[in-house]
Amino acid sequence: MQVSLLLGCDRRVAENDKEARMTILHRDDADHIATLTMDAPERLNALSHAMLAALQANLDAIKDDASVRAVILRGTGKAFCAGHDLKEMQSGRQSEDAGAAYFADLFDRCATMMQTIQSIPQPVIAQVHGIATAAGCQLVATCDLAIADDTTRFGVNGVNIGLFCSTPMVALTRNIHRKAAFEMLTTGKFLTASEAADLGLINRAVPADALADETRALAATIAGKLPAAVKTGKSAFYEQAAMTTAEAYAYTGDVMVQNMLRDDTNEGISAFLDKRKPNWD
Repeated sequence: MQVSLLLGCDRRVAENDKEARMTILHRDDADHIATLTMDAPERLNALSHAMLAALQANLDAIKDDASVRAVILRGTGKAFCAGHDLKEMQSGRQSEDAGAAYFADLFDRCATMMQTIQSIPQPVIAQVHGIATAAGCQLVATCDLAIADDTTRFGVNGVNIGLFCSTPMVALTRNIHRKAAFEMLTTGKFLTASEAADLGLINRAVPADALADETRALAATIAGKLPAAVKTGKSAFYEQAAMTTAEAYAYTGDVMVQNMLRDDTNEGISAFLDKRKPNWD
């Protein structure tokens, strides 16, 4: 009886989790582009337990979906994403270990989701508006590309409440100059969209009324390329970045060889030389 009650409870928790994930994150597919919309505006699309689970589940599904060639990640309401859910985090302190295991699990799940963004074959484009703070700024830095509303502000401002943004720092320092990143991390200062573009955190800033169209146009351009080439290139991009120059040339040389040996690459080059569109269907 006790086992069956526990199993019943586990099922209800799982069902509630699934319902929460479906409510706060929506996926819409069209023209080989999957759009993931974070929809928890009352929490500024915070990376709660449910939001992290929803993002992870959708990214895992997209990874093996050959019909998807590009991904747009956006948010509803006043913000793209305000980082971790502080109220939820404070509730984690109630355990006997004061939350140590809970916090370790939270940051591990967040790191896994962030790394999944860069490991799936499809480029992920952040469509950013409002604010992107702490782990929300980390999310922007993690996405392969980012277009922002020109009024957006970016910050890793945990230091203002006594929490240094150590995990967001990983993605941030791989996007912008180290001294600029350290100043943001230690002062809590915000970047304007223009500053974020100048430092390389985002690709560009555009007027609010052009944000959706600009992001969609970028996604459509990528979706129009040979998926196998984009998949190869995205993987190689992140692999070579962690290597020495000599290692990177040796590795990417091998990648180029394998790319050149593909039949669809041969077709693409032949079509270019023949001044015709490639037949990749």
